[in-house]
Amino acid sequence: MRSNNKNRTIYSVLIIICIVGFWIFENFYTPDTHSNKKVLFTGYEFPDTYLPSSKSGEIIHHTYYSLSYSEPYEQAEWVAYMLSSAHLTYDDRVRPYFIEDPYVGSKSADWRNYRGSGYDRGHLCPAGDRRFSEQAYNETFYTSNISPQDREFNTGIWNDLEQQIRRWAKKYDELFVFTGGVLERGLEEIGDEDVDVPNSFFKIIARRQGNRLKTIAFLIPNKPQSVPLSKFVVSIDEIELDTGIDFFQQLSIHEQDAIEKGIDKNGWQF
Repeated sequence: MRSNNKNRTIYSVLIIICIVGFWIFENFYTPDTHSNKKVLFTGYEFPDTYLPSSKSGEIIHHTYYSLSYSEPYEQAEWVAYMLSSAHLTYDDRVRPYFIEDPYVGSKSADWRNYRGSGYDRGHLCPAGDRRFSEQAYNETFYTSNISPQDREFNTGIWNDLEQQIRRWAKKYDELFVFTGGVLERGLEEIGDEDVDVPNSFFKIIARRQGNRLKTIAFLIPNKPQSVPLSKFVVSIDEIELDTGIDFFQQLSIHEQDAIEKGIDKNGWQF
């Protein structure tokens, strides 16, 4: 009888240890299987002087893109990446699972928050722009790089804009892209972690033209659209007003005014 009681005690302790171990693994361990910090890729050099301000103060640098993560909204407030014509390959890649970003202090939102929500897990830095290497492609599947998007928006006008940016990259060779959802109070939330659903998304595209930058910016509502992309061109100042983010903050005030105040579609053929 004593032996049976001892066995039951051992089994109970083992079960408790397993439960605690699983909880610790689930809540504190995040694999970084999408990263390889030993890989150096000189073709990706995003100038620090172009990085926007961060309201959250948590800027994460992956090998092929950077982001500022906002814990209250459980997504990036912006993602910044460089796109050149050399990046645009048609290499086949095995689509990996979405996983939490191990470099975000609080861990980025679990992909399961999106399940059954009716929203797509919309990439901010597109996987299609990172087919040139397995690591570059896989890095785009950290959940810090996704945001809830209306399905028709994601596969419609947002995809059209990504395709257009690729055409510009082929023409101009090197672009700097900034993108994200407009994060504000009162947004719809999904999942157990209350991931906010932006009402609109922005993209800012910049390229060097001589000794200055030439830019174009878009602000598009997160819903199906039936009008041309050109209808959503706005000033960078408008995006800054909506988001509270300061883009090109390290440029002089004169340089910022030249590229942020107005709308100039010249040199950006649609």
